[in-house]
Amino acid sequence: MYLNSLLDSLLDLLLDSLWRLTPSMKNLSLYSVLFIVLATPVTSLNAQEKIDLQKVENTVERALEAFHTPGMGVGIVHKNEVLLAKGFGMANLISEQKVDAQTYFRLASTSKAFTSAAVAVLVDQGKLNWDDKVVKHLPEFMLYDPYVTREFTVLDLLSHKSGLLSGAGDSMIWPEPSGFTRAEVIHNLRYLTPEYSFRARYAYSNVFYITAGELVAKLSGMSFEAFVEKHIFLPLNMDCFVGDMPKSKLNNVAMSYGHNDERNIYPIPRNAVTEKGQMSAAAGGMVCNVDGMLNWVQALLNKQDLPFSEAQLNTMWQPQTILGISSIEQEWDDTFFKSYGLGWRLANIGNLRMVSHTGTVSGYQAYVVLIPKLELGVVLLNNGSNSAARGSVMQTIVKAIIKSQAPQQLTNEQFDWVDKYINYLDEREEAYLARLDPPVASAPMSISNDQVIGEYQDKWFGSFIVNTSQNNANVLRIHSSRMKTLTGTLIPFQDATYKIEWDNKNAASDDFMHFSLNVKREVVGAQLRPFTNSEVINHAYRDMNFVRVLED
Repeated sequence: MYLNSLLDSLLDLLLDSLWRLTPSMKNLSLYSVLFIVLATPVTSLNAQEKIDLQKVENTVERALEAFHTPGMGVGIVHKNEVLLAKGFGMANLISEQKVDAQTYFRLASTSKAFTSAAVAVLVDQGKLNWDDKVVKHLPEFMLYDPYVTREFTVLDLLSHKSGLLSGAGDSMIWPEPSGFTRAEVIHNLRYLTPEYSFRARYAYSNVFYITAGELVAKLSGMSFEAFVEKHIFLPLNMDCFVGDMPKSKLNNVAMSYGHNDERNIYPIPRNAVTEKGQMSAAAGGMVCNVDGMLNWVQALLNKQDLPFSEAQLNTMWQPQTILGISSIEQEWDDTFFKSYGLGWRLANIGNLRMVSHTGTVSGYQAYVVLIPKLELGVVLLNNGSNSAARGSVMQTIVKAIIKSQAPQQLTNEQFDWVDKYINYLDEREEAYLARLDPPVASAPMSISNDQVIGEYQDKWFGSFIVNTSQNNANVLRIHSSRMKTLTGTLIPFQDATYKIEWDNKNAASDDFMHFSLNVKREVVGAQLRPFTNSEVINHAYRDMNFVRVLED
């Protein structure tokens, strides 16, 4: 009791200091101290009543219906006891196969924790250090800025502060199937232009996690897939996969689904779990189920069966990059501290430390939350595209556990989380529609369809080919030579600009394609931009310049 009282007094003092200093705080020092205090174990907690699992299950069913999600796997472990490992809804709407605790889903970006863990194993083996320069181990690694290339460390690969824009280089990864190899992704990093100073701010990156995966492969002498499965999945008895899956495991996989008002719920087969692994494995392509993920979170919580040392876990859970806090996070979770570690997000929920990560890829959603002080781990895997399904269920579970075990740690009002998310999405849609201002042509076309037919090549992304439709010579079609999913129709817009209506709206939103002309009014190149009136600096084609390939 004396320890609890002492910690509460220290926490109150730090919270008061944090609230007064946050607006002008420029470093991580106070965040780090606060993180240590939030991480300190408490020997006794209030009331030991169990949560109402029936209420949890009812919430899952309501969330699936409200947010157009076919199925969800839910796992809860508390004080080393599995409270729930169960499937809800449908894994496949056509076959009417139901989700259970063994149903496989894509983990999306919750895969990143395993990539960081793989690096941690190598650190324990003495094959590298977190502060090693990447070029020491991957001499081919090169960024746009020579100084950043020289100074970029293993920690930098995993902490999202490279200076690039969020999602830079994702056009080489998604939509699957990617037309790029991992080696090509690493080679093409040199063409991605920075927007911020090195290590100045957070900007999410998938390409550097792919680089980290190849670093693991280089130093281990085996493929990234084989290393993770041997050194992490096998020791933890996780029947999960980084790369190819045996056919015998494909009889219980969740199909990936999207939803819109026109099509209702529809499959997204390009992301479906199949026998073949994905190039993006280290960033978001791994496959697992609730049972396997519960083994993972139990090991992280009890620290007895970890395939790496506790010292490396502490490093992965150490704040590296400060994250912004939204008004919603403040209102719903009392959030005042948020940062990124190595493959994990670190924040407070009330007065408790929360370690978590979400995962999103078209057709799948994942969410993993750990609250070490409560010895609580929650895993959610679903096969829909609306993050409100996972959000409302996770809020319901975590807040129920806190209320039953440590009610004094959470001060804000609690809600019916399905209703809360419904209202939140309605507000966001209303705001979006109010801002909606679709582009309207204001000038006639100055070039003809015949002038733009041909191949347009970028030095690192490859080519777009424009030709006439096989069914209608008056219709222009476009396709990427590298990314098979990028096919669409070119529609004249104005002057020398066409609108691209991509065939797969779930893979890519409509874009402008502006053609460049020389003084003879010959088409010599093209640039792509999002189909919007707004000036967008962060888009898939930012660092691409397509030059027309001249015919021999």
